[in-house]
Amino acid sequence: MSPFEIGMFSVVAMVTLIYMGVYIPIALGVVSFVTIWILRDSFELPLALLKIAVGDSVTEYSFATIPLFTFMGLIVSKAGMGEDVYRVMNTLFHKIMGGVGMATVGANALFAAVTGSSIASASVFTKVAVPEMMKLNYNKRFAVGVVAGSSVLGMIIPPSAMLIIYAIVAEVSVGHMFLAGIIPGIMLSIAYIVAIWGMSKLRPSFVVNDDVAQLDESELLNGGQIVLLCLPLIILVGMVLGGIYTGWLTPVEAGAVGAALGLIYAIIRRKMDVKGFWNALLETGHITAAILFLITAASIYSRMLGIAGIPNALGDFLETYQLGFTAVMILLVVLMLFLGTLLDTASIILIVVPLFLPIVEPLGVSLVWFGIIVVIGAEIGLLTPPLGISCFVIKSTINDPRVSLKDVFMGALPFAFVMLIVLFILIEFPILSTALLP
Repeated sequence: MSPFEIGMFSVVAMVTLIYMGVYIPIALGVVSFVTIWILRDSFELPLALLKIAVGDSVTEYSFATIPLFTFMGLIVSKAGMGEDVYRVMNTLFHKIMGGVGMATVGANALFAAVTGSSIASASVFTKVAVPEMMKLNYNKRFAVGVVAGSSVLGMIIPPSAMLIIYAIVAEVSVGHMFLAGIIPGIMLSIAYIVAIWGMSKLRPSFVVNDDVAQLDESELLNGGQIVLLCLPLIILVGMVLGGIYTGWLTPVEAGAVGAALGLIYAIIRRKMDVKGFWNALLETGHITAAILFLITAASIYSRMLGIAGIPNALGDFLETYQLGFTAVMILLVVLMLFLGTLLDTASIILIVVPLFLPIVEPLGVSLVWFGIIVVIGAEIGLLTPPLGISCFVIKSTINDPRVSLKDVFMGALPFAFVMLIVLFILIEFPILSTALLP
């Protein structure tokens, strides 16, 4: 067998192992290790590459942003900032048909700016928004679907952990990735709100069971309360993202500042004790270790692809048959949608990027723009069966026998379709992702 054939066989073997339930980093790392061993007939080479991969991952300065922003997201989530933002948005949208759904999208977009985690958003708003919508006679599928759909905003609106992971793998600026995520994140939020408005007009039965009830006046906020609840969020976002964009803070420093401000806010609100602080630290450690393991496995996987010559072979294939930019994008989107049926977003990014980066670089496209496309494409997988992590989080969090996992997936389907439309718009108009770059 040629090196290319061995490499392709290893990719198929890796996907098969993942489908069989093998832990993703284990499948990535073991298959890549064995493949390099076979290709070079040397046990020492893959061992040396593994050592390099571990060292590169641990010592990468930008990797420090992951635990810091993760800790910040956990702290502000425990401090109740998600509930506060939701109450503000509910007050602003309460008179509009489907307004509670729109409020959920708006709250998720703002909450994403301080958490960067779709899982945290899904968990918080499942507890807050779904019971509220079902109480007001909204369709249960719409209620869980809008939470699932809008929760993925945490992956694209900075500071997003997925943008950081892509920046590390593709060796681009974390700050540039954060800047590039602003317009697409706003676009996706607006697209969701427009979709909810359209569904309420064209197919109201999907949104509400009968006539939607109105929010109780006592639940609405006055102007002073809105300002008071929004002020901590404005300060936190202003310090973190403003510090990065003005150059006053590096992304790592901004993560530290955000974590400190989030902790102070949680203490002031008396939502954080020693036990809660320790649990947040432990959860941050677990998440960071899992991501580090993934990045290490992906690093040796990318080296295996290079040794097998797979990216070069694919590039030659595209050049031979004169398949250009459009064909590459179609292949990329199809592959990400397929991988989304069984992998989480980080795993998709770490598998796809090493494979396609050598192909797209010669096309002269912006690697920052390419990162936005990859992250949004991978996000769609959070809403698609059979894995759809956001959908599983919502189902496990809501713990309501009236809502099945099928209801969550069916409710999320329109929002996955909206994401796909936004993805094609961003592919067609790269300037939307790069307009804010210096």
